[in-house]
Amino acid sequence: MDYLGVDHVEFYVGDARQAAYLLCSAFGFRLYGQGGPETGLAGQRSLLLGQGDCRVLLTSGLLPDHPAVEYVARHGDGVAVIAFGTSDAAAGYARSVSGGATPVEEPRVHRGGDATVVTATVSGFGDVVHRLVERHGSDAEFLPGAIEMLDVPPPTTPDLLRTIDHAAVCVPDGQLETVTHYYRKAFGFDLIFEEYIEVGEQGMFSQVVQSPGGGVTLTLIQPDLSRSPGQIDDFLAWHDGPGVQHLALSSGDIVAAVDSMAERGIGFAFTPDTYYSSLDGRLGAVDLPVDRLRPRGILVDRDHWGQMYQIFAKSLHVRRTFFWELIERHGARTFGTSNIPALYEAKERELATVRQTTAEGAL
Repeated sequence: MDYLGVDHVEFYVGDARQAAYLLCSAFGFRLYGQGGPETGLAGQRSLLLGQGDCRVLLTSGLLPDHPAVEYVARHGDGVAVIAFGTSDAAAGYARSVSGGATPVEEPRVHRGGDATVVTATVSGFGDVVHRLVERHGSDAEFLPGAIEMLDVPPPTTPDLLRTIDHAAVCVPDGQLETVTHYYRKAFGFDLIFEEYIEVGEQGMFSQVVQSPGGGVTLTLIQPDLSRSPGQIDDFLAWHDGPGVQHLALSSGDIVAAVDSMAERGIGFAFTPDTYYSSLDGRLGAVDLPVDRLRPRGILVDRDHWGQMYQIFAKSLHVRRTFFWELIERHGARTFGTSNIPALYEAKERELATVRQTTAEGAL
């Protein structure tokens, strides 16, 4: 069966209110709803944020044995749930379990007002699970009976972010093929792209799996242990196991999004000027003027269908693990072969100092 897209992602965080403040003030998200013991969410506090069609749920545990508390103690703040939208959550659950997924929560029906939402949860990778979400009726409700929606005035300016484009996942050595096979068998995803990436003396293997209709995309990355340790090794050590390294947010105007977020205090990975001097010979004409891309460090690439523009934001995570990406697609459906190394080279420049101070015991 197909999946309609990423319905939402849920982060487990130490302080949901603090995390919400950061995403709202720096990335332009808005608070749409809240839940806790008073709404039937025992032992937790959850805040729902949104922008465009992006939905982010932030959950903090209120009791020592809550899963969010245990997750944060091991990994720090991070993505714990990637929810897939579907037309039939029960069928998706049955298919996934028959394909090898571990059942986490059987299908449940949530009703409120004019909305009916069916959810079911199965295993993913590491400590990350997948919630299957089927929606009917009004879209004014997110999870009736659990998340109380707030009266939010419409935005005064257009949203700069649209959807969650893809998630990048780091897995330990020897697990890439296993995880790829799991998504193909349990969810019916297709392997659409694979590449070996070299960044200096480092190397990493990457495979991209995608739902048949293209609604959900996961980039799976494994370090090459025969090369020098690098940022994927860092993530696996600092995160303590496999997890979501970054989420990409699609934008209809990546230049405006970068400018807006930079004004709000977000830093972006640096790209040297030499990248742009060879751009015309490598890609030919591009849709966005290079003089708008160069000062902001935005990268450009193409696949068989069109162009894409990408940039990594600097990590705001205390462990320097999770970070955000911005992407604007001009017809492109997958990923280009040039941007991926360039993106990771930019991230490597950012993390080089962090790695050195960590090795010296300063962190």
